[in-house]
Amino acid sequence: MKKMTTMNLKNNVSELIGNTDLLKLESVSALTGSNIYVKCEFQNPGGSVKDRAALQIVLDAIESGELKPGMTIVEGTAGNTGIGLALVAKALGFKMLTVMPKGQTPEKERMVALHGAELKLVEPCPFANENHFYHTARRIAEERADYWWANQFENLSNYKAHFENTGPEIWKQTSGDIDAIVSVCGTGGTIAGNSDYLKQQNKDIDVWLVDPEGSGIVNYLKHGEYKAEGGSFTEGIGIMRLVENFKKAQIDHAVTLPDQDLVTISRYVRDYDGLVLGSSSALNVAGCIMAAVNNKQHKNIVTFACDLGERSFSKLYNEEFLREKGIDENHETMETLIQRYKTMSNHVVTV
Repeated sequence: MKKMTTMNLKNNVSELIGNTDLLKLESVSALTGSNIYVKCEFQNPGGSVKDRAALQIVLDAIESGELKPGMTIVEGTAGNTGIGLALVAKALGFKMLTVMPKGQTPEKERMVALHGAELKLVEPCPFANENHFYHTARRIAEERADYWWANQFENLSNYKAHFENTGPEIWKQTSGDIDAIVSVCGTGGTIAGNSDYLKQQNKDIDVWLVDPEGSGIVNYLKHGEYKAEGGSFTEGIGIMRLVENFKKAQIDHAVTLPDQDLVTISRYVRDYDGLVLGSSSALNVAGCIMAAVNNKQHKNIVTFACDLGERSFSKLYNEEFLREKGIDENHETMETLIQRYKTMSNHVVTV
């Protein structure tokens, strides 16, 4: 019998997190004249980029002694962080309680349950309301000594996951030949960790933040105040307050784009690249297109396929839902969208 090599063996599922592939989107690259790459974060075992933050947050808490054997991890989340934490919790011997606002896709609720976490649904409400999912999670954790609050928004282990891992992966995969990086923002960990690391390697890398309607980040970057207009069916991205992870982000440009564009782009990438993007991933690709058409010097642009469309099926890929939102799947072609983006330079905020 052959002796088993240990080179690629893992001791638990959390060790599968990270080292995801970088994929060129040939269709969109051809249309824009820039090489547009997505980091395939859906390859993580929990299916999203949030696995990275979940693992780092838990490992750092174990190392500091805050998180002890037998404790329950508690977190408020729109979905993907809860899934990632549930996976990491089970792999490392902890229990998980996920607090989620109602109205997220049922696909995410099912995934939390499938990973063995307890799920508590709360009514959606403004952050100032003590019943907000963030405050509810904090309060639950504070009430019991055997509960520990992950606090993904303010916990800098989130940023650290990307500064120490994702950013270096991108730098290595591109051999340092990267002109721009584009990211949506929720907690701020992904854009902060990656931008900080990559800017330290090359200060000229252009960092773009792309935001959905209904988020106040772009207005904050422009005017110093969180104000927003409209709304979005995207989940887990956009925010109306300044958090510790976001404070470390190194941003050069920012733009707000509508949900209609996510539908156009997701269908095009599905049909021509075979990749079914989730809503935040589609917004990331939209941001890449905007970065490409507004700076022809950008030859290599990297973004994140945060998760796949299976978690956005009931919204992004649901014809009835889209009709209710006044969104037409055949609103415009990709060629028309790109021409429109070329006229939108005045919508771009230079930070």
